[in-house]
Amino acid sequence: MRFLALALDYDGTIARDNVLGDEVRQAIATLRAQNIIVLIVTGRILSELERVAGNLHFVDAVVAENGAVIYVPDSQYTQLLGEPPPATLLEALIAEGVEFKAGQSVVEADAKDAPRLLNILRARELPHSLIFNRGRVMILGQAISKATGLREILKILRLSPHNVVAIGDAENDHELLRSCEFGVAVGWGSPTLMTAADYVLPGNGPESVAQYLLTLVNQLRIPPSPKSRRSVLLGYTDSGDPFSLAVRGRTVLVAGDTKSGKSWAVGLLCEQLILFGYSLLIVDPEGDYTSLEALPGVLVFGGEDPLPRPRDLLRALRHGDVSVVIDLSHTPQDVRLDYVRNLLPAVATLRHYTGLPHRIVVDEAHYFLHDDSSKEMLDLDVLSYILVSYRASSLHPNILASLKVVIVTRESDPKEIAVLRHLCRTCAGSRSESDWLQSLGNLPIGEAAALPITTESKGEVTRIRLTPRLTPHIRHAAKYIDLPVSEGSQFVFWKNGAISGKRARSLRELILVLESLPVSAFGDHLKRKDFSRWIADVFGDYSLAAAVEKIETEYGTEKSTDSTREISRAIRTRYDFVDPLSDLHEPPSPNKTDPL
Repeated sequence: MRFLALALDYDGTIARDNVLGDEVRQAIATLRAQNIIVLIVTGRILSELERVAGNLHFVDAVVAENGAVIYVPDSQYTQLLGEPPPATLLEALIAEGVEFKAGQSVVEADAKDAPRLLNILRARELPHSLIFNRGRVMILGQAISKATGLREILKILRLSPHNVVAIGDAENDHELLRSCEFGVAVGWGSPTLMTAADYVLPGNGPESVAQYLLTLVNQLRIPPSPKSRRSVLLGYTDSGDPFSLAVRGRTVLVAGDTKSGKSWAVGLLCEQLILFGYSLLIVDPEGDYTSLEALPGVLVFGGEDPLPRPRDLLRALRHGDVSVVIDLSHTPQDVRLDYVRNLLPAVATLRHYTGLPHRIVVDEAHYFLHDDSSKEMLDLDVLSYILVSYRASSLHPNILASLKVVIVTRESDPKEIAVLRHLCRTCAGSRSESDWLQSLGNLPIGEAAALPITTESKGEVTRIRLTPRLTPHIRHAAKYIDLPVSEGSQFVFWKNGAISGKRARSLRELILVLESLPVSAFGDHLKRKDFSRWIADVFGDYSLAAAVEKIETEYGTEKSTDSTREISRAIRTRYDFVDPLSDLHEPPSPNKTDPL
């Protein structure tokens, strides 16, 4: 995964006794010269940080007051995320004789005064928390932390926390490290923070941090982690133990017979990755992943609509919280091949510069990744692909060699089993090929097996009962059916050659009018094909417009039964129509004769 930003605590991490050393300054400058964004994330009051660190233009942005204040030096942009300290709190501290410093939001005092501070907060019922930082304690609003401030500045910079390395030393850095893809605790800091971090940086001061930063410059990728703080739950083993896969750093293959549940298993992984905040691109030849659109930040392109232009697709993928499904189910095979062969290299280039998307899923991968051109289509060094295939034997040898995780649903083809077993030749133990055929060929729907190449399987073929999916149970109600249009784009109903005064401002309103009157009331509109033209021109839904135009064309012929009801049914089917009043009353009768 691409390393794009660095979040640094100040005191105790890169500064000793308030002073930021020249070695650290130079290392930060070297990172920024490689287009790495560098952020200071500190508990200090911003004015104090400027006093001890000097001109803050040596970094790209600052998160101060433990997340309550963000500041961009080059533009002088400042935003207060927390609330100012309550006057009642400041008055009570003065009355109690507590020495303190007040910032724009934070109130800071000596840690030994924490019991008195807590009593003041309780007595005045203030919704604040105490946050410790070595020998100091901070009073802040309950929702404020270094992580919240970091997330806000990353939104402004259009960066994802999954492309960020964070380094800290003390109690108030837990949320900072947890929120970033890779969290580093310095070896001279809090022992508790060290146990929570991905990596403990050896050394005894800021000079060691400077040296570590230079190693990050050389690789420009999120470092590998000896332990995984993030994993996705695939299911449960026969013994009832959860079976989870580490999120980062490996290319995954999901293989198995057709109709054996591969897409279900991959969809399960995708759901959890999306909810973790990772950005995905899913190449979906059969339309198996469109239900993921029910999750936040997921866009579906293609299907019955035209495929997105590469430019539009790359624009969508520039947002770190956006995932895209390309539905190729209505695309001819030759067009599909050309589209994917152009798409994958373009996305690999985008990911090189932006780090997005974090993972690329390619279903029916053998169609696209079987020949020598496959090597140019994927950036296998990134190790962030999920490939799905019922014919893994057809994948290019370089791709097979890059696999670190193999999940198999039912597999009954001896040729495919031989290939999968060969992938695990260094870790497959003494089980024979017939044993593998017996194990994999009898897996029922809803179960899968992790092969020994997968670290979590511990050198065995591990049988897994897959967990339930989330998205098939989320009804994507209404979708775009209530999208209103401007006055100039509304559908204007006519009667007897004159404007009737009735308008439709959305597809829902169109349906309600069509279902309230007999088909004869709309004869002129049907003959002119006004409905299909409106749907195409205003909503850009050319697939629905084509279906409606066919109904309009058949109006007045023997094929026509009830044209307006058919149009209504086409729209309802397309947009999962849900009438919020359907439980309260029956829909209006189509025989109603009220005039337009």
